[in-house]
Amino acid sequence: QVQLVESGGGLVEAGGSLRLSCVASGSGLPFTRMGWYRQAPGKRRELVAAVESGGAIYYGDPVKGRFTISRENAENSVYLQMNNLKAEDTAVYYCYCGIDDRGWTNPTYRGQGTQVTVSS
Repeated sequence: QVQLVESGGGLVEAGGSLRLSCVASGSGLPFTRMGWYRQAPGKRRELVAAVESGGAIYYGDPVKGRFTISRENAENSVYLQMNNLKAEDTAVYYCYCGIDDRGWTNPTYRGQGTQVTVSS
């Protein structure tokens, strides 16, 4: 079994920054991809960012230029640096990992989620 433990969420003012961390433990490592998706109340799940084991990186359009994802394969961890946060970034952020072709819409595993709240 795999566990993903997230940390770093919280309350921040618009324009501020937060850094999310996620560490994976268990069998089946390393994963094809790791990343973050988010879901706000009443809204659809959306991709925030993902990184492939080969290094390719993807960002959701709303966060391009503001968020940066990084991955430490040796530590099975992934990080999300979020700058210039906006009220619309408020959501629960989930760390996920995927094996083979599984991604953010159908992750192999995901964390419990961490709340990010941006006050305007």
